[in-house]
Order: sequence, then C-alpha cells, then structure tokens
Amino acid sequence: QVQLVESGGGLVQPGGSLRLSCIASGFTFDYYSIAWFRQAPGKEREGVSCISSNNGKTHYTDSVKGRFTISRDYANNTVYLQMDSLQPEDTAVYFCAADRALYYCIDYVRWDYDYWGQGTQVTVSS
Repeated sequence: QVQLVESGGGLVQPGGSLRLSCIASGFTFDYYSIAWFRQAPGKEREGVSCISSNNGKTHYTDSVKGRFTISRDYANNTVYLQMDSLQPEDTAVYFCAADRALYYCIDYVRWDYDYWGQGTQVTVSS
C-alpha cells in the first residue's frame, strides 16, 4: 500500500521554526522526486520546494528561499522540510507529493504527481 504521511505541523509564533516530515512507504523511495506544497484557506495550492531523486537537486519558491531547507533521508524513506523564520503568511496545510518521472524537479509546481499525502497544518500566529 502506497503511503505518504506528513507530520510535524503545529502552532508556532512568528520567527519560530518547525520541521515537517514526509514518510514514504509502498514504493521505491530512491527513484522518486519529492515536493512540498501548501494551501492556505481561500488560496490556490502553491509549490514550496522539491528535491530530486537522481542528484538531490533542490528548488524553492522565492518566498521561502533562505528560510526553508528540504532534505531527504534515504535510509528512512523520509523527506524533511526545515522551516525557519516562519511568518503568518506561511500558515497553510502542507502536503508532500512524489513522482518517479519528475527528473531534477523541473516544472515541479505544475507536475502531475503519482502520490500525495494527506497534509499537516502549520499555523504561524502570536
């Protein structure tokens, strides 16, 4: 059974940090690029970051560059999103997605992914 399970969300004050995890099972993790998306109430889903399968190349949307870091742990089939200097505009449900054909994360924002997780809520508020 294929699963992507996100965790690590929660309530944090502005300027704080969270680390999201995306644990994969049921498919060969090493062959898949993994992306993080987020969706705030009343807004469209937004691509946040991506890490490729083949060379670990990373991409970030402009609004999170320098604050968020994506990484992957092949031993534990997990992708992390370290989020620092969080701001209220980062509040959203965060989802991870996986696709085998997404080489180098090119066009990761508009890609049609094989698998999606259920999401984890991140709320940044004082």
